[in-house]
Amino acid sequence: MATIDITEDTFEETVTQDGIVLVDTWAEWCGPCKRFGPVFEKASEEHPDAVFAKMDADQNQGITAALQIQSIPTLMVFRDSIMVYREAGALPPAALEDLIGQVKALDMDEVRRQVAEQNAAADAEGAEGNNA
Repeated sequence: MATIDITEDTFEETVTQDGIVLVDTWAEWCGPCKRFGPVFEKASEEHPDAVFAKMDADQNQGITAALQIQSIPTLMVFRDSIMVYREAGALPPAALEDLIGQVKALDMDEVRRQVAEQNAAADAEGAEGNNA
């Protein structure tokens, strides 16, 4: 599958679907983005079971700001609606391939358990702060 372009309007519906979704946030003027683009495109052809999406940071400044993206390229990886990876910087082909393999190997029941624990801890902290 080739890459798809996403916008502020399609970001949420894209990343909340089941399976693996990789989002490359880039800009036309960004040298590292231009070097990473073909790497991302080639990986999309080698992994038709995942969605590879590209989001232009300049054209989607609202969502870029909401996600607190300060450097590009920034790669985000979602699996079953959960962000499991987010880093700025262009990955070489072998590193991207390794990352995709790691995401495919994740035990999502364990990931969901960890997310639930983190949310419960954050809720408890918030409750303590409200009682202080």
